Amino acid sequence: MEIAIRNMVCRQCVNTVKRLLAEANITYSNVELGKAEIDDNTTQDKLQAFDCLLNREGFERILDPESALVEKVKLSVLHHVRNENDNRHNLSECIYNDVGVNYDTISRVFSAKEGRTIEKYYITQKIEWVKELLNYGDLTLSEIAYKTGYSSVAHLSRQFKSVTGFTPTEYLKTSRERENLNEI
Repeated sequence: MEIAIRNMVCRQCVNTVKRLLAEANITYSNVELGKAEIDDNTTQDKLQAFDCLLNREGFERILDPESALVEKVKLSVLHHVRNENDNRHNLSECIYNDVGVNYDTISRVFSAKEGRTIEKYYITQKIEWVKELLNYGDLTLSEIAYKTGYSSVAHLSRQFKSVTGFTPTEYLKTSRERENLNEI
């Protein structure tokens, strides 16, 4: 039986959910971002115990179909943002290919459940990825713009400032100042 799990966004999340399944004595065959394949004979008592463990770690089992659809869309967007080959393709086509539901339906359900559009979520995730890459300090702004699918550094900078209130350079400066304050 497949269960959907909210807030799984990285490999560490997958490892945490595997640990929690073992802790709840639930047999599983596969755990991926946003879902786990568990034994069909898992009792409700074990599922309730697992729910408590999930909540303790900031996760949640998704029980209604629309919320499961939204979570699939979020995972698709994350994959699209962080995959250099995918971020050059049309977002709506990629989501449709990943989720298999008409994009108009996906968009309507997402907006109703999240209170924001898929496009706004996408831009937020893209900027979070840019912030991460800036903090690594390994790439130039031009390389980051290319890697994240922006057509130019100017476009990246405008969108970054509209979302964060800072230019990428200002963000790095304030970010470093905050880090230094934490070291005191």
